Amino acid sequence: MSDTPTADSASTLLILSLVIFNFISFISIGIPLAVLPGYVHESLAFSATVAGIVIGVQYLVTLLCRPLAGRLADELGARKTVMIGMLSCAASGVLLFIAAWLTAWPVASLVILLVSRVLLGFTQSLIGISAISWGLNTLGAAHTPRIISWNGIAAYGGVGVGAPLGVLLADTLGFWSLGALTLLLSLTGYYLASRKGPAPLNPGKRLPFGQVLWKVMPHGLSLALGTMGYGTLSAFIALYYAARGWDGAAWCLTTYACTFIGTRLLFPNLINRVGGYPVAIACLAVETLGLALLWAANTPTVTLVGAALTGCGLSLLYPALGVGVVSRVGGTNGSAGLSVFAMFFDLALGLAGAIMGVLATWAGLRSVFLAALLMAIGGLLIAWTLDRAQRRLEQAPPSR
Repeated sequence: MSDTPTADSASTLLILSLVIFNFISFISIGIPLAVLPGYVHESLAFSATVAGIVIGVQYLVTLLCRPLAGRLADELGARKTVMIGMLSCAASGVLLFIAAWLTAWPVASLVILLVSRVLLGFTQSLIGISAISWGLNTLGAAHTPRIISWNGIAAYGGVGVGAPLGVLLADTLGFWSLGALTLLLSLTGYYLASRKGPAPLNPGKRLPFGQVLWKVMPHGLSLALGTMGYGTLSAFIALYYAARGWDGAAWCLTTYACTFIGTRLLFPNLINRVGGYPVAIACLAVETLGLALLWAANTPTVTLVGAALTGCGLSLLYPALGVGVVSRVGGTNGSAGLSVFAMFFDLALGLAGAIMGVLATWAGLRSVFLAALLMAIGGLLIAWTLDRAQRRLEQAPPSR
C-alpha cells in the first residue's frame, strides 16, 4: 500500500471501480424517492404525515447503523460488507415489489414498505462507508480526499439518476417495476463485488465507540454546522421564493448541485497540496459568503449567486475534514471514524428542517439564512482551532 498521492489513471480507475457500488446503492435510494410519497398518500390513502414517515425511516436507520457499518467494514473487510449491503438492497427491492401488489390491503402494503425502507437504510450505511474504506485500505490514507470526493459525486449522481428514472418507470410500467429494478441493480452490484479480490484489512487495536466519537467530535461538529447551510437551502428555498413572489426556486438547487460537483472535479488534489484544515477553513468562508448573499438577496440573481457559492463552499468540506478524522483515529479505525463522522452530517440534515422551521415561524423566512450563516461561522472557528492545534503539534520539538 502506498501513501504517496498519485493522479495516474491506474489509481483513478481503481477508485471508480469501487465508487460504482456507492453509485448503485444511491440509484436504488433515488428510484422510489419521487414516487413513494404519492403511492402512500394517494394509492394507499394514508396521510401526508405517514408518507413522510415512510421516506424518513430510511434516513433514521442509516444514522443509527453508521457505527455498526464502520465496525463491520474494519473487522470483516469492505468487500464482505459491500456484499452484505447488496443483499440487503436486494431484499428491499423484493419487498418493494411485493408491496406494489398489495394495494388492496393498504395496511399490509404499508408495513412491507416500512420494512423495505429499513433494509434500504441499512444498505446505505454499509455500502457508503465500505466503498470509502476499500479505497483507503488499498491505496492508502494519502488518497482520502479523492476517495471521499468521488464517493460524494457518486451519491449525488446516483440520486440524480434514480429519481427521474423511478418516475419514468412508475408512469410507464407501474409501481412494481421500482422493486424489480432495485433487485436487478443490487444483484449486479453483488456480482461485481464477488468478482473482485478480497479487500485488505488494517491490523491493530479497535477503539471502542466512545473513544472514536470523542476523537471525531470536533470535526463532526464543524461539518454539521456547515451542513446546516445546505439543509436550510434545500428545505426553505421554495418557500423563500414564494414569499417574495419570485419564480424559479428549483434553479437554486440546480445551481448548488452544479457548483458542488464542479468544484470537486476541478480541484481533485487541492487538499493534498494545501492540507485538510486550510481547505476546510476556506470552504466555510466561501459558504458564509454564499449564505450572507442568500440572507441579503433582493433579486433572484443574487440568490442564485448565493446558492452557487454555498455549493462551492460545501463541496470540499466533507473530504477536507475527513482527512483529519482518519489522521485522528488511525488507519485501523478509519472506517469506524468516518462512519461516526457521517453521523454528524446525517444529524445536520435531519435537524435543519425542524430547527429552521421553528425559527421561520417566529422570525420569518429570511432569518433562517442568517442562522445558517452564524452556524457556518461557528464551524469555521472550530476548523480554525483544529488547524492551529495541528500546526502547534507539527512545530513542537520531537520528544526525547
